[in-house]
Amino acid sequence: MPVNLKAPVAQDLAPIAGVRIGVTEAGVRKANRKDLTVFLLDEGSHVAGVFTKNRFCAAPVQICREHLAVQGAIRAMVINTGNANAGTGTDGLARANATCDALAGLLKIDAKQVLPFSTGVIMEPLPVDRITAGLPAAIADAQPGNWAKAAEGIMTTDTIAKAFSAKAVVGGKTVHVTGISKGAGMIRPNMATMLSFLATDAAIDAALLPALAKQLADQSFNRITIDGDTSTNDSFVVVATNQAGNAAVTDWNSADGQALMAALRDVAQKLAQAIVRDGEGATKFIQIEVEQGRTEEECRQVAYAIAHSPLVKTAFFASDPNLGRILAAVGYAGIEDLDQTRIELYLDDVHVATKGGRNPSYEEADGQRVMKQQEIIVRVQLGRGAANTTVWTCDLSHDYVSINADYRS
Repeated sequence: MPVNLKAPVAQDLAPIAGVRIGVTEAGVRKANRKDLTVFLLDEGSHVAGVFTKNRFCAAPVQICREHLAVQGAIRAMVINTGNANAGTGTDGLARANATCDALAGLLKIDAKQVLPFSTGVIMEPLPVDRITAGLPAAIADAQPGNWAKAAEGIMTTDTIAKAFSAKAVVGGKTVHVTGISKGAGMIRPNMATMLSFLATDAAIDAALLPALAKQLADQSFNRITIDGDTSTNDSFVVVATNQAGNAAVTDWNSADGQALMAALRDVAQKLAQAIVRDGEGATKFIQIEVEQGRTEEECRQVAYAIAHSPLVKTAFFASDPNLGRILAAVGYAGIEDLDQTRIELYLDDVHVATKGGRNPSYEEADGQRVMKQQEIIVRVQLGRGAANTTVWTCDLSHDYVSINADYRS
C-alpha cells in the first residue's frame, strides 16, 4: 500500500488547453490493461526534456534526444508500458522509429515531431505491430480531460496512479499546470525508472524550456531514491502550449516568473514524492534534510549515503532506532575533512546525537516513537557552513524483494 497517497480524482486534474490525451489497450505485454497512451499537442507548443544518465539508455531515449535536437516543433508523444525497448540494439532503434513513423502517418506530421517513450521489461523486442495496431484507438480516444486515465495507462509496478494539478496567476491570466508520473522501483537520481509528463497552458519563451526542465528535475525527481538503481528509460518532459493568453514569461526572477515556477515546482515535487510513497514494498516515507554543509553537493553526498544505505532503510522498516547506522552513513559519504564532533542528528523533534555522540538526554523510547511513524524527517547538521539540501526516500521491506523477484512472471 502506498504511504499516505491517494489515487487522483479525474475532476481535480485541470485540462491543459492545447493537449489532448488518448489511452487504449494494445496488449503490449498483458491483455486487458491500459498500456498505450498518446499525447497530441497543438501547433505552437514548446517541448523540452531531461533523460537518464545511464549509458545503456533505451532506444526511445535515444530517439527522443535526436528529435528534440531537431529544429521542428514536437506535435505528439507515444508511451507504451510492458516493454522498455532497452538492451535491444539497432533492432530496438528501428522499432522505436517505426512507432514514430506510424503515429506521424496517422497525424500527417513528420516522424521527427513525435517523441516515443517505453517502460517495462528490458531486453525483449518491442511488439511494434501491436503498438501500431492500437494507435488509431488511442487517437480516437484523445481528449483534454484524460489525465487520470493516462496516469493509469503509464503504470508498471506502481500500485496507484500519480497525477497532480496547480494553477497560478501570470500576467493577469490564470494558468494551469498538470502532470503525471510513473515509477515505484529502480529509482535513483539521474533520474529513475520513471516517466513523467508535465504540461502548462502558460506562454513561456521557448528558449527557457530546456533549462526549466533540468531545474525542475533537479528540484524534484533528482532528489528521490528508492533502491539506488538508475534505470535505462527515465524521461521527464515539460510542455508549454502557450494558450493561456499571458504575455510570455521571459525571466524567472520576475513576479510572473516566480508565480509560474512555484506552480510548476509544486506539481513536479508532488509527482516525485508520490513515486517514493509508492515505492515497491514501501511502508514509510522519509525526508532527509542535511544542513550546514560547505556546498550543496556535499550535503547531497551525505543525504544519499543515508538514503541508499540498506542498513538504514531496513532499520526504518523494522522501526528499530539503530541510529548508529545513520551516523556511519554520514561518515562514509566521502567528505574527507568531516569533523565528527560537529555532527548533530535529529529524528523529527528528537535530538539523537550531539557533537558526534549520543545526546545525554536521548531516550530510545523517543527514537522508537518516531521510527514507528509512517512519515519521518531525518535532519543532519554538519557544522561546516550554510548550504543545505533535501532528499526523499522510503524504507526497504520484504515485499521489495518479492516484487522484484517476480517482476517478469
